[in-house]
Amino acid sequence: MKIGIAVLGAGRWGVNLIRNFLEHPNSQVLAVVDPNRDSLAAVQKQFNLDASVILATDWSQVQALPGLQAVAIATPASTHYTLAAAALKQGYHVLAEKPLALNLTEAIELCQLAEKQQRQLFVDHTYLFHPAVDRGQRIIQQHQLGKLRYGYAQRTHFEPVRHDVDALWDLAIHDIAIFNTWLQQTPIEVRAIGTVFPKEEGIGKKEEGSSATDSVTDVTDVTDVSPREVGRRNRAEGINQEAAEIKNQFSPSLLTTNPAEKLADLVWVTLTYPDGFQAFIHLCWLNPDKQRRLTVVGSLGTLIFDEMSPETSLIVQRGNPNWGGEENNSFESALAKPAPTGATPTKRIAPQPTSLRHREVLSLEQVEPLRRVCDRFLNCVQTNTPCLTSSGAASVELIRILSTLSKSLELGGQPLIPF
Repeated sequence: MKIGIAVLGAGRWGVNLIRNFLEHPNSQVLAVVDPNRDSLAAVQKQFNLDASVILATDWSQVQALPGLQAVAIATPASTHYTLAAAALKQGYHVLAEKPLALNLTEAIELCQLAEKQQRQLFVDHTYLFHPAVDRGQRIIQQHQLGKLRYGYAQRTHFEPVRHDVDALWDLAIHDIAIFNTWLQQTPIEVRAIGTVFPKEEGIGKKEEGSSATDSVTDVTDVTDVSPREVGRRNRAEGINQEAAEIKNQFSPSLLTTNPAEKLADLVWVTLTYPDGFQAFIHLCWLNPDKQRRLTVVGSLGTLIFDEMSPETSLIVQRGNPNWGGEENNSFESALAKPAPTGATPTKRIAPQPTSLRHREVLSLEQVEPLRRVCDRFLNCVQTNTPCLTSSGAASVELIRILSTLSKSLELGGQPLIPF
């Protein structure tokens, strides 16, 4: 029996979810919700949707849809808590785009609500379903890199600039999730420093493909009105407050509770793990050099996950980039041996760092990570069992780290223990 699904948000990521659920044999897309009618029309045309698929501009229009079992949320981060809570209260399973919520309290509340309702809360941490992350985890767990020393990541691009979260909340969760998975640890200390750049004309445009930032319906008359005043007007008109709040959450004019100029555009993150391993992450959405690269350096080699690589996204560079030590190869040892008795003395050659001996481009399974996400979510719904990788509880730990990093950012980079 197919699982009936409503997709909330028809922007860039929502379209990918719609495509995957339409193609999956165990799901049936019953509705697509987006406040932007143009986005709905585009989805209808792109997928040639059957007339039975409801295209709605308001989530409240499909909340009681017969056959609906699950909701997929692909809306701006500031809307996730409200929408997920409403869906869980209605008894639906939920797939939510990352981050699950923008503060730890709300994330925990959603987990508790899912448990109370006996429903699955699944967070779309797509990278954890990437074949390169799977293969990289095996390489590290098999100790192929030797003793792990440090890691670093770059996640940068030139726009889109978000208006409901900063670069930290928009970008860091991916790399933190990968480091945690590869190391099988969580940080014991975190630190973040950031910079807010003055916004000039043409910089900081709306999110590309985002349903919320594309939306212009029902918001032109409230651009300069506070959310409190909008709520008062809605109540005066007799609109159900919960439905009104959800609808307002889709509106760009109400998303920016913190003005965009106060949101960090450039952030440097340091994560320290229990075994002393440190990871350094560079995050920026005003960088003309688009980077999606994560590296772990060990005593016997280096693992590189680079999505922008023209060859493959996963590379291992074998060799010991060390200045001596028990794991040094025989080349340095030979250089350090004394000359044989009677031999003509020669100038002693100081040991040099080893060159990387071998660069291995790894072949990977050709499968779309989001397809694996959707498949796992449907399986969790069918069996009503959580996915350890992407459960609400797993996401709470990532939000705990992000929340602490935000606090460190506020304190000018003070190292903090995740609370």
